[in-house]
Amino acid sequence: MRGTVTRVTDFGAFVELEPGVEGLIHLSEMSWSKKARKPSDVVKPGDSVEAVVLNVNPAERRISLGLRQALGDPWADAQVKYPVGGVVEGPVVSLTKFGAFVQIAEGVEGMIHVGDITAEKRINLPQDVLRVGQTVRAQILEIDGERRRIKLGMKQLQPTSIDEYIAEHKEGDLVTGRIADVSGGRARVELGEGITVACKVAGAEAGQAEEQAGPSQADLGSLSSMLSAKWKGGAGGGGARGGKREAARAGQIRSFRIVKLDAAGKKVEIELAG
Repeated sequence: MRGTVTRVTDFGAFVELEPGVEGLIHLSEMSWSKKARKPSDVVKPGDSVEAVVLNVNPAERRISLGLRQALGDPWADAQVKYPVGGVVEGPVVSLTKFGAFVQIAEGVEGMIHVGDITAEKRINLPQDVLRVGQTVRAQILEIDGERRRIKLGMKQLQPTSIDEYIAEHKEGDLVTGRIADVSGGRARVELGEGITVACKVAGAEAGQAEEQAGPSQADLGSLSSMLSAKWKGGAGGGGARGGKREAARAGQIRSFRIVKLDAAGKKVEIELAG
């Protein structure tokens, strides 16, 4: 039903539906968006609006109207439009101690918890990184249509060391890594800063590992330069001697072959190559 706004008050707006017949649009029925703080934010006298009749009380000569209902509920198909894993972009509309609210669409907001803002460092308040009005990209982590809640994450879109490593390598590549420790037939291998993967070591490779553990407390700082210079190549230290592969032990710099790269699972599988 179409009508003309005749006057605006602190609690709503009166709309003339036909001569002598007015209805009231309460502030709560004006917009799906939380940005509407007062009726004048939405309408002004003289505006022609389309409204839905919500209630008629003949005894009190009152008609309740809804403006937002005529616009359609933006949450009606939200779970289809905003699937988990999807990426959205929008401005930050408000900040709290625990997170930031982002407008995804008119009437639809998502919340980024402070712990999901950045992976680079720990922050105490969203204000340390974000500001109102700033446009951000985020991944949809959860959506609850009934409760009209969407959980977002920014850090999930930030590349990590493992992402970059996987992007720069392919299966079959020979790389260099430092064996951090050996236990139960498996070794933990540092392929680069922040990248540690498991590698199977069996038979002679692991037989003397615990006895030869030697430099298990090797200075990582002194080894980091060696790794950074060699991790993309195939040259390794402490490998085969006289045609016989040396037992793997903590502290060694060895050559490994990439067996599998799993970008989705952020996993790298390797095997000893020398």
